[in-house]
Amino acid sequence: MSLRAETPPRAVRIGRFSRAERWVHRTTAALMGVCVVTAAFLYVPELAQLVGRRELVVRVHECAGLALPVPVLAGLASRAFRGDLRLLNRFGPHDRVWLRAALRRDKRRASRPAGKFNAGQKIYAAWIAGATLVMLGTGLIMWFTHLTPLMWRTSATFVHDWLALTIGVVLAGHIGMALGDPEARRGMRTGSVSQEWAEREHPLWRR
Repeated sequence: MSLRAETPPRAVRIGRFSRAERWVHRTTAALMGVCVVTAAFLYVPELAQLVGRRELVVRVHECAGLALPVPVLAGLASRAFRGDLRLLNRFGPHDRVWLRAALRRDKRRASRPAGKFNAGQKIYAAWIAGATLVMLGTGLIMWFTHLTPLMWRTSATFVHDWLALTIGVVLAGHIGMALGDPEARRGMRTGSVSQEWAEREHPLWRR
């Protein structure tokens, strides 16, 4: 009888995100990060004092903001990306069950059915997409001051500043949840996840 320990079987991994989808996510995250960091240096007094070339920071912020929609538009060339957009844009009965469980703080897996994306991820995707468009629109109004009346520019500045703060809070929550789920991060990094994780977290996902 051999005393040598048997090699444990490798966990079965399944594809979750294509290379194009991971590129869209990483590029968008990088541009969003630049917008958030430069905004902090422009509006937080303690950080603003550290900037020697404020005009350069403004230009970097504007360019990153204008480029934000580009990765998503480029990603539309990918069939996998378009397919995931359709999934994110559809709410089913199981999503309402998931939301009710989340509101009750019911963390049992059986009470939170989910397809490839759960209801929370769908709401986040819709909200961040809408917020990005609003930020882009208000930013353009603030940039091209000669095209709109003063009242529009004042209102745009108010919306832009407060929505930027809200985006920062929401992004912090998004990052915090990602840090709490290593397998989800691995899926976004490598494109695949373990079958055990998929069956536990997304039991309705038909691969």
